[in-house]
Amino acid sequence: MKTVFLTAGAAGMYCGSCMHDNALALELRSQGVDCVLQPVYTPIRTDAPSVAGQQVFFGGIHIYVLQQWPWLRHVPLTLRRVLDWTPLIRMATSRSHSTDAAKLGQLTISMLKGTEGRQSEEVMRLVNWLAGEMRPDAILLSNLLIGGVIPEVRRRLPRARLVVLLQGDDIFLEHLPPKEHDEAVALLRGLVPHVDKFVLHTRFYADKMGALLDIPPEKIVVTPLSIDLSPFDRQHQSSEDRDQFRIGYLARIAPEKGLHHLVDAFLQLASEDRHEDAVLHVAGWLGESNREYLETEKRKIDRAGLSDRFIYHGSPDLDAKIAFLQSLDLLCVPTDYEEPKGLFVLEALAAGVPVVQPQHGAFPELVEATGGGLLVRPRDVEALSKAIARLKDDRDLLSDLAKVGNHSVRTHHSIERAAREMQEILFADAAPCP
Repeated sequence: MKTVFLTAGAAGMYCGSCMHDNALALELRSQGVDCVLQPVYTPIRTDAPSVAGQQVFFGGIHIYVLQQWPWLRHVPLTLRRVLDWTPLIRMATSRSHSTDAAKLGQLTISMLKGTEGRQSEEVMRLVNWLAGEMRPDAILLSNLLIGGVIPEVRRRLPRARLVVLLQGDDIFLEHLPPKEHDEAVALLRGLVPHVDKFVLHTRFYADKMGALLDIPPEKIVVTPLSIDLSPFDRQHQSSEDRDQFRIGYLARIAPEKGLHHLVDAFLQLASEDRHEDAVLHVAGWLGESNREYLETEKRKIDRAGLSDRFIYHGSPDLDAKIAFLQSLDLLCVPTDYEEPKGLFVLEALAAGVPVVQPQHGAFPELVEATGGGLLVRPRDVEALSKAIARLKDDRDLLSDLAKVGNHSVRTHHSIERAAREMQEILFADAAPCP
């Protein structure tokens, strides 16, 4: 059985969805599925070897210029194809720049209109590739925002099973201006009848997206979030071997991820002499637009005279990420928004490190399911500081949470289990395409 997995690149940054899609595609292959991982918009960037194809459909540069200057559709395709050259896309998206929200909204709406939008030629190029060259038994989309092709795919490949992962679509939509937001949601709702199943990783997000997009309950499948556990099999470094209590943050450096809350909680903690061994270690991808944000947090640390107790490790590759996690005593990413996934929670627990997370989004279900951490009120710096201090003072509790969480992740959240469940979703009652 053949599957084409359409995954949306994240403009040159490490992206949890990209990494999860890559791991899932690799495991589907290892379980005997003929799975093609196909990037759209930009190449994907993962901290593990990528199995994605080299060509990019809906090249980010190409679709943007078609939106801004629709007359370019009359320029011969052979001349425009240079805009889809992978090295050019990588170079153009190597730095994070802000994009006008109104323009982004208009582009989103045009893409969701599919064959009726300004990128119709690019839509048909992907559809023709799917229907002519690939002819898959199932098509898996990493989000519904790339689903403008779905009606035409359904028409051309009526027997192919169409499955959509929902893993952050709402966050993108919330950044659009109100008019564009409402129109985009209406277009997304119009795609729902063409989709066989929607896969989500928490009941919280299933309820939220089900209500937003009017998804019938029978089309919703909730499966546990998963990670590839094999890189985490090295021996965890015990905290008894160190003279620091290492508080860690591992996520994109951006205000919505809540690093400023953790810095403020750390400052409260460090103001007490008994916590003079506490050190804050931070790692994650940093875009140009958020460099001043990080500098602001560093200045707060410096003013408190704690510059030697704050360390930024940059954006680690896979080996460095695991070494970083295994060096911690606990992990905290106190997001401002309702996180739909929380892969870093599973990664920390796989490394034997408990978590302290805000009680919203996916975190309550993840922490309850794994038993690997504590929850605090969102944006409550004092509660966050007290929770960290509690685990620092109670090493037995710290150890118990780590052990229970690690066992649960290895039992219920492996990528092998996720791939088996995905096969059941993708190929339920499937008949090979003629």
